[in-house]
Amino acid sequence: MSEATAPKPAARPRDAATLILYRKSRQSTEILMGERHGGHSFMPNRYVFPGGRVDPHDWRVRVAAELREPVATRLCKAATPARARALAAAAVRETFEETGLLVARPDPDPGADVPANWREFFATGFAPALDVLDYVVRAVTPPYRPKRFNARFFAANAEHAHGTIKGSGELLDLRWIPVEEALQLELPRITGVVLQQIASLIDRRPDEDRPVKVYRQLHGKPTNGEE
Repeated sequence: MSEATAPKPAARPRDAATLILYRKSRQSTEILMGERHGGHSFMPNRYVFPGGRVDPHDWRVRVAAELREPVATRLCKAATPARARALAAAAVRETFEETGLLVARPDPDPGADVPANWREFFATGFAPALDVLDYVVRAVTPPYRPKRFNARFFAANAEHAHGTIKGSGELLDLRWIPVEEALQLELPRITGVVLQQIASLIDRRPDEDRPVKVYRQLHGKPTNGEE
């Protein structure tokens, strides 16, 4: 096989984080979702939860509250403590950037230095509250995709989110959607898988000692493991 016809090595997955904001009523559970813009090279025109890749500044941003120990422990089965914290921070930041909602509490050190990509967030007077997050799923983009992510899915009750929903243009048709309705939308495969399990994922206590499901492909076949 010549170099010209040899298969290219799979792209290395980049760290990413997603936040499933939910609100429950007697009638249904609603999830905050939006449609990815058609100009995106990754999953265009698909309905997703807010989220995106981890930024270097996410590693050193100050927070109003750290991850709860059981949640951090689950994350650290496949990440260092610093990476686990950065992943959680990224989920909160991306949610703010894409929806305008703050998962946060008052800034414990107002006026102190803030990383560049966090300035708009901290300008509200708040800092990220990681203690309201639960870590529920990890998914790795298949090797054949040109863009790959090692994505951690977090969940939080919408009662911990402040502000008014206002999209940034990255997610269109941003709204609260009943799970039953969301399952009928154009979804990435992993989003559909998570939605089908959402009741069991959000009804568990975050402090429970439990494994986290991991979705990836090995040798060309989907595998569902745990960590």
